[in-house]
Amino acid sequence: MGSAPPTRPRGQSPRPIRLPRLRGRAMAESAAPAGGGPRRAAPTVEPVLFLATVALGLQGPLCTQYLWERLGAQLGYNASAAGGSPGCGNASGATDPRRQEVATLAAHWNLYINLGGFFVGLFSVTLFGPWSDSVGRRPALVLPAVGMALQAAIYLFVMYLRLHVGYFLLGRILCGLLGDYNLILASCFAYAADISDQRSRTFRVAILEACLGVAGMLASLIGGQWRKAQGYINPFWLVFAVSLTTALYAALCLQESVKERKPAKLFTLRHYVSVYRLYAAPGHQSSRQKLALYSLAFFLIVTIHFGARELFVLYELSSPLCWGSDLIGYGSAASYLAYLSSLAGLRALQLCLEDTWVAELGLLSNISGLVVISLASTTPLMFTGYGILFLSMAATPVIRAKLSKLVDEKDQGALFASVACVEGLCSLVATGVFNSLYPASLHFMKGFPFLFGAMVLLVPAAVIGWLEVSDMAPEYGHFTDAS
Repeated sequence: MGSAPPTRPRGQSPRPIRLPRLRGRAMAESAAPAGGGPRRAAPTVEPVLFLATVALGLQGPLCTQYLWERLGAQLGYNASAAGGSPGCGNASGATDPRRQEVATLAAHWNLYINLGGFFVGLFSVTLFGPWSDSVGRRPALVLPAVGMALQAAIYLFVMYLRLHVGYFLLGRILCGLLGDYNLILASCFAYAADISDQRSRTFRVAILEACLGVAGMLASLIGGQWRKAQGYINPFWLVFAVSLTTALYAALCLQESVKERKPAKLFTLRHYVSVYRLYAAPGHQSSRQKLALYSLAFFLIVTIHFGARELFVLYELSSPLCWGSDLIGYGSAASYLAYLSSLAGLRALQLCLEDTWVAELGLLSNISGLVVISLASTTPLMFTGYGILFLSMAATPVIRAKLSKLVDEKDQGALFASVACVEGLCSLVATGVFNSLYPASLHFMKGFPFLFGAMVLLVPAAVIGWLEVSDMAPEYGHFTDAS
């Protein structure tokens, strides 16, 4: 027996001797990222999502403001000289026909750019996402980061050379062809699913969502002040540098999370079919039903989240709040803090509650906060509404984790690609619905869109609760049978 170990060093060191007794543990360790358990502290995916979100958070508002100024200059309208800030008491600016023409033209170009990126990205994300299930997550993280850098470079050319703003659409389409930000989002969540077990997955997903909040808060704090001090070009150089850094980090530092990589063709309909199969292929009908219902709940929650956030600034600028830029900045920071407080609340509540009931408490926080904000007529009441939203972001990581657990490990890229497309659709629907509802409801209740959002959130609350109760029903039935 003493001579047995020396005959096996070719295998994998002395570990095989204990395999028969610790087979379950060995299999769990083999599910870790490439490199095994001891290397879990290696660089992981959170910085990718953080950096990409900072770049996106800087770029979006700056692009809109640049469109406003360039198109206003073409039409002979100077917003600052005309007192064009949209604060209270500026009735003359609000009724200026040239101002309205500039606003309409800027809104149209913004719509063209966003629609172009969305529709191109819709096809590329559902192509690259399933492809990453075979070849690995790193290519699906590097390509969209390079695309964001190309987009920032084209925007810089437009600004330096004073090119037509239509070139913004070209940059957006190029970025969309390489997957856009939505592919980074999908690949990061798929990466988190690859390296986590089912018990820890919800919290791992929540950490990624907290990265979204911190990055958004940072971008909102530095973007506006920097533009005031130095214009548009220097902030866009930062967007370019951050996007390149994201690509380099993903290519050189990040460990691959897909364990069994194999070469796969990129341009094939098989990738689109794999996304379709998640929801429509014959198999376990209950799993497909849960997948569809959780996706519906996710769509409604994220649509309300995007729509409410779009209106916060307009709501705060107008009477009776009449906030200035300093209070608007504090309000924006308070709304982003909900990501961090939701992460802490989720971690604490998981000690005594199932994930589903944590999500229900998150939806209760969201509904209550929106109701208070819809009635806010003073600054303290508005900040009270922001405070009540402290757990509002707890529902989405729970739903992402539940969706991830419903599909095979080899389909995580396809799943999160479809979720990213749903998230892009949420943004478009939210923009259309809430920006139409707000002016239509001003004559009877200015905060009605927030009240409407609170009522809609009752639907996902009911869906999530019903799914949890229906899952528990077999357990109760088994218990009564035994008695």
